[in-house]
Amino acid sequence: MEHDLRVLVALGLTLLLVMLRVEAERFGAAEYDEPVRGQRPSIIRRLAWYILGVGGVLALLFVHPSPEIDLHLTVGDRSGILLALVIAVIGVGQAVGLAYLHYRRLRFPDISAYPGALANEILTAFIDETVFRGAVLGYLMWAMGSAVATGTIPVGTAESLAILGSTVIYALATRLGAPNRDRYMLVLAILIGLVCGWATLSTLGIGAAFLGHAVTRVAVFLTTGHAGQPPARGSEVEDMEKRRRTPDGWHAVDRGGVRER
Repeated sequence: MEHDLRVLVALGLTLLLVMLRVEAERFGAAEYDEPVRGQRPSIIRRLAWYILGVGGVLALLFVHPSPEIDLHLTVGDRSGILLALVIAVIGVGQAVGLAYLHYRRLRFPDISAYPGALANEILTAFIDETVFRGAVLGYLMWAMGSAVATGTIPVGTAESLAILGSTVIYALATRLGAPNRDRYMLVLAILIGLVCGWATLSTLGIGAAFLGHAVTRVAVFLTTGHAGQPPARGSEVEDMEKRRRTPDGWHAVDRGGVRER
């Protein structure tokens, strides 16, 4: 009885953490750690999101009777190190491709943005992996356990369905499919969900998924200067400033006009 109660309470905590991820934009965290009308999101709200996320994960570890086995909340097999490196290399490669797709160059962020942005990317990857590739994926496998036990669904099919289901929930929770959002980032979130879900079940832990995801997020920030919402080409601050500058070979006159040199 106590075992079942703890499992259900942990399920409730998991749903609350999914709802917290849905509200990341309101907190200015995760992909939404971006300036709004020139102002950075409130540091208090961002800290609140990180604290609630990490606190919820710690509560899961305490409440669930076997989180390491049922919810994959452990590092996993040693083979995960190599798998993490492979995911990381692919993540860096796509980040460079994204930068050239948007800007035709690597757009390195201002150095003052590094501390907060890097903390945001790493903590977001940790929360995402523990919640979606850990708890959500684990509960989906748990829900299909009876069907697997009776042979109604093969283990491989159950794992594939669980990975797909957790990926859909993750993509919806990020809200990257909303209007005016970058569609590339939605595709990236789906790929992260599929690859990291497979990595989690393959290594029996979220270690490889977390490292690969964290490197991918950091690489996107370092190559584009954005947490996950790169604006359309030509709309960056430096692009607009370049358009406002007097063209080469021209200079301003006293009456505000321009004339050719």
